[in-house]
Amino acid sequence: METLAILREALGYTFVQRAVIAGCFTALGCSFLGVFLVLKRFSLIGDGLAHVSFATVALALVLHAQPMLVSVPLVGLASMAILRLNEKSGLHGDAAIGLVASFGIALGVLIASTGGGFNVDLFSYLFGNILSVSEVEVWLTLGLSLLVIAAVSLCYHDLFAITFDEEYAQVTGVRVRAVNKMLIFLTSMVVVLGIKIVGTMLISSLVILPAISALQVARSFRSAIGVASLVSVASVLLGIMSSYLLDWPSGATIVMVNFLFFGVFLAAGRFRN
Repeated sequence: METLAILREALGYTFVQRAVIAGCFTALGCSFLGVFLVLKRFSLIGDGLAHVSFATVALALVLHAQPMLVSVPLVGLASMAILRLNEKSGLHGDAAIGLVASFGIALGVLIASTGGGFNVDLFSYLFGNILSVSEVEVWLTLGLSLLVIAAVSLCYHDLFAITFDEEYAQVTGVRVRAVNKMLIFLTSMVVVLGIKIVGTMLISSLVILPAISALQVARSFRSAIGVASLVSVASVLLGIMSSYLLDWPSGATIVMVNFLFFGVFLAAGRFRN
């Protein structure tokens, strides 16, 4: 009963309310894309773009600008660079991701070392600080998350087609290159949304873990997206409450709750089989 009273008190604070709203919508955006990325074996793009976002956040802090406003277009350009390297330079997806990621992290370190005076702020973006989400960031998260969900819903059949067989999808009239670009650009947006939730070092887990958890038990593609969404939102809510009660880092706590869900779903899937 004492725990429930503490949680009710916590939900009365504005900063906790902002964290819950921003976290849940970011979780939905990540889970809607995660199943496609995992099945396309392109899930590590989240990790690569997270490294790029480290550089964009450092640049924004140097310029005294809103990090999300700077990161969305720049990380989006990096996502297009990865896709172009994969298509035109003969580099496999993982090599293209590694190339762009290493450039991004190196550039971020250079900016951080020469900028100075914002190491504490940069640390919060590295490992996440969901309880410090501002009102502007909440509105940006709401808008971009709804855009991701709407785009996936409208282009579901095309995304489904390219996930399993790009050649067949092209034969049937799907504009494969355009759909791939849309998928990668949407991924760049959810990565930017997640840098304040779990940090640039952990954002890829918010894309991957709910998806692979759902794939252990789901019986259809649509149900996998639904289960991933539930797991992702539940992980954020439980992570926020646990971090508040135990005074743990919020980003790391959310990821650990995700790992617990994966363990439970893996065991359930094996038991069912």
